[in-house]
Amino acid sequence: MSDSTEPESPPEPAWLVAANVVAWRRRGVGGQQLFPGTKSFKGGAKVYVAAVHWGPGGDRLTVIGRERHTGRWIVIDTATRHLYGFHPRLVHTPRVLARLNDVRNPGRFGPEEALDTSETLERYAQRYRAEVSPHSPHPDHCLCHACLTGECG
Repeated sequence: MSDSTEPESPPEPAWLVAANVVAWRRRGVGGQQLFPGTKSFKGGAKVYVAAVHWGPGGDRLTVIGRERHTGRWIVIDTATRHLYGFHPRLVHTPRVLARLNDVRNPGRFGPEEALDTSETLERYAQRYRAEVSPHSPHPDHCLCHACLTGECG
């Protein structure tokens, strides 16, 4: 009896853009409400950009990350403004690479393209965070990402 099933080799590593979810985000009328993280991800969670939707200006991304409540790896579209700290990363995690294969038009990069994309996405994220309720003052002791990092001036 011969066993024709060979053990699967690990998937080939891929260059992706990694980012973190903002700890707090402004929401509601005038941006006066603060919410931790996003509906799907905890604040500070690491996510990997699977696809960038450049058409409307890069305001939406398809990301892979661990879901807030269950810890399962999920693929979801999210707003660019909810992420920060974009940086290139060579990903070896089999679960991330498996989810990347499920994405339509995945964003596989080389190291230089990942660096350029991460810098561009960081600029977009800062711009989009500044556009959230631009004429409303931040509440006292605001914990939003822009106030914590000094982006809001």
